[in-house]
Amino acid sequence: MSRGVALGILLVCAMLEAGGDALARKGIHAGSTAARLGFFALAAIVLFAYGWLVNRPPWSFGTLLGIYVVFFFVVAQAVSWIFFHERPTLAIWIGGALIVSGGVLMSVWRA
Repeated sequence: MSRGVALGILLVCAMLEAGGDALARKGIHAGSTAARLGFFALAAIVLFAYGWLVNRPPWSFGTLLGIYVVFFFVVAQAVSWIFFHERPTLAIWIGGALIVSGGVLMSVWRA
């Protein structure tokens, strides 16, 4: 599997995980039982798709976990900002810069 394909899969996985979490959160705060159950059902499907996809490729997930954490952090912040109108604080920007720089370091470091 090429590095580009692996990174693409990790990005899709991050979008599925953050999206599934957001759907579950919407379900918790839904006004009606029907809406709550609908959001929970969608969240379960999306999170199952994440779990299936992330474990499908023949890779050592531990090796790519640092890069995945970067994708998840960035996607989760975007979802938080776009769908929940929660702007990142200065602490999140600084912590996020550390997360992203750590991911870059892990991906370019050659032992």
